[in-house]
Amino acid sequence: MKLHRTVAVATMAVVSLSLAACSAGGTPAQSEGPVEIKFQSFSDQPAAIAATEEIVAAWNKDHADSQIKLIQAPSDSLDDKLTTQFAGEVAPDIIHYEIQGIAPFARDGYIADLSSLLSQKTLDDIEPGVLDSVTLDGKIVGAPTELQTYVVFANKGLLESAGVSIPTGDSMSWDTFAEIAKASTTPEVHGAAWGLKSPTAAFLSLGLGFDGTFFGTGKDVSLTVGEKEMEVPNRVRAMIDAGSLDPIGVTQSSSDVLATFYGGKAAMTVQGSYQIANVAADAPADMDWIVLPPLEGSAGIAQAATPQTLSINIDSAVQKQAAEFIDYFMQTDNLVKMNTADGLIPTTTSARAAIAEQNAGVNGWDAILASAAGLKGPTFLGADGYVRWKDTVATPGFQKFLGKEIDGARLATDLEAGWAQVNK
Repeated sequence: MKLHRTVAVATMAVVSLSLAACSAGGTPAQSEGPVEIKFQSFSDQPAAIAATEEIVAAWNKDHADSQIKLIQAPSDSLDDKLTTQFAGEVAPDIIHYEIQGIAPFARDGYIADLSSLLSQKTLDDIEPGVLDSVTLDGKIVGAPTELQTYVVFANKGLLESAGVSIPTGDSMSWDTFAEIAKASTTPEVHGAAWGLKSPTAAFLSLGLGFDGTFFGTGKDVSLTVGEKEMEVPNRVRAMIDAGSLDPIGVTQSSSDVLATFYGGKAAMTVQGSYQIANVAADAPADMDWIVLPPLEGSAGIAQAATPQTLSINIDSAVQKQAAEFIDYFMQTDNLVKMNTADGLIPTTTSARAAIAEQNAGVNGWDAILASAAGLKGPTFLGADGYVRWKDTVATPGFQKFLGKEIDGARLATDLEAGWAQVNK
């Protein structure tokens, strides 16, 4: 299980994070001699664990005075674990997490600003939109390593049987997606299946394709749900109403929906791009599957950059050495190694070019890398309280809307009122 599939369940600790940052006023004395650097990773995919261990072993072999101690953390309840660690002043020096998860800790003063710790070479290589996503209040709170987009996997055979023209090129409009889904729907097959048990991240990310930002900017972040923000939920609801999107699938997880896709019961499925590794491994041998061009709204193929990150504990006495290791981890070969293991998209220009070359001609990768062209830092990352709103207000609200329990106007009202309640 990858982090982006688990962060949503770990919110209570973030909500209750009321600990006073013990070192917000300054940097602790730094060690200069031989040091041990504690690096806590939550990777739980065997290939990703192996890649991380390989990177750490290579570093330790060449840096006798700066040894990395790799600590494997469980991927669930990571917020609770970090809260306890910071409260007990036993947090590791380097923390592997995701920007949505580390942002609350950064806002509360537990995370070092990497602006002056990482090398300029590393910073210059990070894609601008991705760098924006890890910059909070002018501080870089995490080195971005891997990220995903939302893409459409398709059963080429079912589309061809339906007589539809398979999209090619740099993008696919939402109208085209809906038309194909309708055309390929039969009594036995849904045109599309989309696991939307936790729909908020997908809706807010893809909503950027219609300039739907939801959140404002500034100290007192506001939330407005207008026509742009409702474009994606409305389009999904319309496909359910039309019978072209599996109504059961929207109540399931994305992984559960893959079984429907593999069984030939859905012609297409919207998934996180990381699923390419699972589809390549698990799809029936006789299934001719493809990844369609990225979905394009009125504002292009924009999606939210929400990368996994490496951050440094502000209380760490080995910040300099920890940053040197992160510089090493961010080198092109290492990011290619990690992203290949996780089936994710690299965050740097050089690594993205390298993985494109490595996977040239490999089914699906061209479309997935193309989908990363519109990534940008979303405003919700700057909204303190976003995670609580997402889990307690947005997700149940979107589920009621998709289940036809409430209409769009009521959803918009509930989302705005819920944000006001969260920020009382």
